[in-house]
Amino acid sequence: MKPQDVLKTFTEGSCEEMVVLKDIEFYSTCEHHLQPFFGTISIGYLPKGRVLGISKLARLVEVFARRLQIQEKLVAQIADSLMETLQPHGVMVVCKAKHMCISSRGIEKHNAVMVTSAIRGAFKKMEVRNEFLEMIK
Repeated sequence: MKPQDVLKTFTEGSCEEMVVLKDIEFYSTCEHHLQPFFGTISIGYLPKGRVLGISKLARLVEVFARRLQIQEKLVAQIADSLMETLQPHGVMVVCKAKHMCISSRGIEKHNAVMVTSAIRGAFKKMEVRNEFLEMIK
């Protein structure tokens, strides 16, 4: 499945304020170790004339999480797809995940959580980024 298959945008009812969907659960498989990793992803964007149906954000996460993946690439792919499709003022994606490769083999750290982000456009401004981070606490 491709991002375009799930990203239907709307112009009616659009807004110019930040839109956030937080704690989207996901499960994926590490492309390096073929071990599962799982956690939550939070997405925020600043619309510019177009918005998405709320389920489309969760579906977009699924499009990329169902592939062999690394967490760093996962957040970047989500952010880049939203920037390309919506052309918003900006996007930020934060992922928090547990990786079985670190908890079940090697160093065996069971409580380690990896956090990654992708920051695009207006979210590079500290005040915009901080507003999003406050909303996803």
